[in-house]
Amino acid sequence: MKKSFSLAPVSLLAVAREAGVSRATASLVLRESPLVATETRERVQEVMKRLGYIYNRGAANLRQNRTHTIGLVLPNIANPFFSELTAGVDEINDTNDVVCFIANSNESVDRQARQLQRLREHNVDGVIICPAVGSCQTLLDDLKRLKLPFVQALRQVSSDESDYVAADYATGIEKAVTHLVRTGRRRIMFVGNMNVHSAAQARCEGFMRAVALHHLPQTLIVSGGAENTYDEAMFDTLLNSSDPPDSAICYNDIMALNVMNRLQAHGIAVGKEFAVIGMDDLPQASASYPALTTIGTGPCDIGRAAANLLQARLENPERSREHIILSPQLIIRASCGQNAYLG
Repeated sequence: MKKSFSLAPVSLLAVAREAGVSRATASLVLRESPLVATETRERVQEVMKRLGYIYNRGAANLRQNRTHTIGLVLPNIANPFFSELTAGVDEINDTNDVVCFIANSNESVDRQARQLQRLREHNVDGVIICPAVGSCQTLLDDLKRLKLPFVQALRQVSSDESDYVAADYATGIEKAVTHLVRTGRRRIMFVGNMNVHSAAQARCEGFMRAVALHHLPQTLIVSGGAENTYDEAMFDTLLNSSDPPDSAICYNDIMALNVMNRLQAHGIAVGKEFAVIGMDDLPQASASYPALTTIGTGPCDIGRAAANLLQARLENPERSREHIILSPQLIIRASCGQNAYLG
């Protein structure tokens, strides 16, 4: 005789009977109530596992008017920086029993709008968003229309309409310029200038302030573009000029690693003849040769802070808007000619 298997879900009442407790006690175990004795809790949990009990979170969410899900909308999930940020968000989500839907806008405003609509249709509680290039007030209006609580991360469309978390990019660039000046560099170039969003603008503004403060040339600027590209022709022109640069601060680590490769292709010894500094302190930075000096922006910390801010907003929708700007750390390595040092 063939044995039949039931596809019906195991009920909490069945778990309670098997464990020899009341349904109310089994429910307290699910809610992790401290009122249940340790031995009883462990017995009920063992029965749940053995019988294959699945908690009906959907029904619980309906009772609480929360889904315990959030959206995370990023402009380029292939970029290692955003992997680090996502890890920080996930750490806080795990602590708060929250599940995250990750969406990739791919720097498209239209795609970003479609994703926000879909996230609303899935009834997420709120959204953490790094606005795509080209985002404007329409993005914030859409989020309000969709009644989606949100936190802007890394980039912001407006500074006074939402919670916001980022690194102090301008201060990070200023620290890098000051360090290069202290080590004798006077012809410092900035590679990756873009006027596409707030984070890019802050980098360039920090560079211009720092070189003006140290009375350095303000014309050694190479434009950047999508996918961490930069104007290689302009870079080579400056490099081959009669008064070439002696160092470069780059938009991010990925661009800096590309610059190091190009310098070495020109026969220029990075760390000796020419200093290079990146930004973000990705794992690839310390693994490069020579190891890359970088401005640590703490993407994982930014993710944690953004997730905490969103949960605080969901718990108290009327709370004052909060901006968290994390201080960057200059991490000095061999690409500047020195051993590792945190400053």
